[in-house]
Amino acid sequence: MTHDEILKGLYDETLVGNAPAVRDLTNLGLAEDLSPESMLYDGLIPSLEEVGARFERGDYFVPEMLIAARAMQGALDILRPLLIETGVQQVGTFVMGTVKGDVHDIGKNLVNIMLEGAGFTVIDLGVNVSPEKFVEQVIEHKPEIVGFSAFLTTTMPMFKANINALRKAGLRDDVIVMVGGAPVTQEYADIVGADGYAADASTAVRLAKDLIQKRRALVPA
Repeated sequence: MTHDEILKGLYDETLVGNAPAVRDLTNLGLAEDLSPESMLYDGLIPSLEEVGARFERGDYFVPEMLIAARAMQGALDILRPLLIETGVQQVGTFVMGTVKGDVHDIGKNLVNIMLEGAGFTVIDLGVNVSPEKFVEQVIEHKPEIVGFSAFLTTTMPMFKANINALRKAGLRDDVIVMVGGAPVTQEYADIVGADGYAADASTAVRLAKDLIQKRRALVPA
């Protein structure tokens, strides 16, 4: 197979969530001297972005998104050590978790995979994460961004509790706060004092990069 055929295969097979084929094509690409970066940026990420677009149009539903994300995860497991080795610039560290009282993680997991694919180091705290746990992990990992995910209107107020906990610990100014989840809106994000809100995984990645660049531009060299 030519490099272009391998990239097209990665795109097509990720789109339909064929994890074994994606894994095989990733290994074939490496055997054929196709760069890990090319497989990521020219095959896998565009495919997952198309999955996101189909979801937004209503052509795909959560199960299709999940199996596509899992297929990409299999490729990332192979490529991640090589990407680190070749010194692909890490964009930044992102601590992510679903807030206390909420155990939904599908959206969060999709965002994590997209962030990893885009060059972020992601620390996933899982679900039902308390404000204290977020504070503890921000101290430990010193991330550029912390992300709070909520799927229920009843758990959205935890955004404010988490931000207050960061403020109390003297960390609020050190970290960018992003929020998201099915019922969350830009208006709500503004009310609780978050720095960013994204409605879907691909927007989250773009916004995260943008917010980090803006933050770095403000810091004197």
